[in-house]
Amino acid sequence: MMRYDLIIAGAGACGMIAAIKAASQNKKVLLIEKLPHLGAKLKATGGGRCNLSNTLRPDEFMNSFGREGRFMSKALESFDYKELIKFFSSIGVDTHIPDGFRIFPVTHNSSTILSALEKRLDELDVDIVLNTQVKKIITSDGHIQSIETNKENYLTDHFIIATGGMGYAQLGSEGDGYNLANELGIKVSKIHPAMIPLQVKESWVANCKADTIAKAIIKIDIKKHSKLKQTGDLIFTSNGIRGPVVLDFSREITPLLEKYGEVPLLINMVKGLNSDQIHHHLKNIVSSNKYHTLLAQLATLLPNSVALEFCKICEADPDSSYNKLEGIKKERLLTLLSNTPLTVTGCDGFKKAMITRGGINLKEINPNTMESKKIKGLYFCGEVVNLDGPCGGYNLQWAFSSGYLAGALR
Repeated sequence: MMRYDLIIAGAGACGMIAAIKAASQNKKVLLIEKLPHLGAKLKATGGGRCNLSNTLRPDEFMNSFGREGRFMSKALESFDYKELIKFFSSIGVDTHIPDGFRIFPVTHNSSTILSALEKRLDELDVDIVLNTQVKKIITSDGHIQSIETNKENYLTDHFIIATGGMGYAQLGSEGDGYNLANELGIKVSKIHPAMIPLQVKESWVANCKADTIAKAIIKIDIKKHSKLKQTGDLIFTSNGIRGPVVLDFSREITPLLEKYGEVPLLINMVKGLNSDQIHHHLKNIVSSNKYHTLLAQLATLLPNSVALEFCKICEADPDSSYNKLEGIKKERLLTLLSNTPLTVTGCDGFKKAMITRGGINLKEINPNTMESKKIKGLYFCGEVVNLDGPCGGYNLQWAFSSGYLAGALR
């Protein structure tokens, strides 16, 4: 059997940068990928535009991952967004920050990133085997000894699991890393699909599809979870909701969906205005133009299609006027505008999930090295670990930072 200083399973963002880091330290590295090509998920990132990272300070960045975000402190210290920009510049990729926050390659094309990484792997003589799956990790006295694949076996003292989560299975993420960890007695936190569109019970949303609501506020209408909320752009679909706010908030909803079967939401689509403020706004609109219809008055707050559906729900004549509405209909309309109820009934699961919530339990990993606390020479990085962030380059930066730290073999 051939021996390597380091073997890595998974040739995504974290696997490739781990290989580059180790090989640049004169380590003999083997990169194993189950698909016929490298970086399939990286290539699809951000709709192919590849939002690499963002410019948040480390403390703000970590807070975006929730209460366990502090785990990534050492990884970010080793390789933050500034180091990422320098690294890509050194391998021929220029980046920019067009909105002052998100970092992209200037080409806005993920193929630019992938080609540069592949070129660097080749320059460093990293061995790559494709269409190959790691089947078993052999240990001896708590140390990595060898790796068995569906084709050949290899000797090594260091092995990195960078196999990703369960999202987008067609891009190679099928939970292989979790299975390998479980076989070694390493705990895996329960996994759920995240960053995913949601399906709702209410049929009226189909009449508003493709309309975007800016700065919508979504809250969970379950007493125990009522403090959970998210703000951002919302888009209606033929059977539900999507958009950045939904993708970010879905990580909170999918576990509850599994638990309760359906999840009631309250959505404010009028930039946080409450019933009284909406009432005063509409009264002012009536005063400024008494000939406006109710539909036109509501359209100052919402897209026309949504305003029309709200009229239907409240049984209010869209050709009438706000000041002519009966008291009960007026009250119903104000409540609907400030807290629109929607009921999440499902999602498309991991086949449409961009990321995975859950993964290798953080208590199993040394955050200073990404090494297993139980097995010497075993490392984890990227999405396979129980850390996931919102849209905006968070998860890709975590992949690069954790892969860089793991590849350092400290």
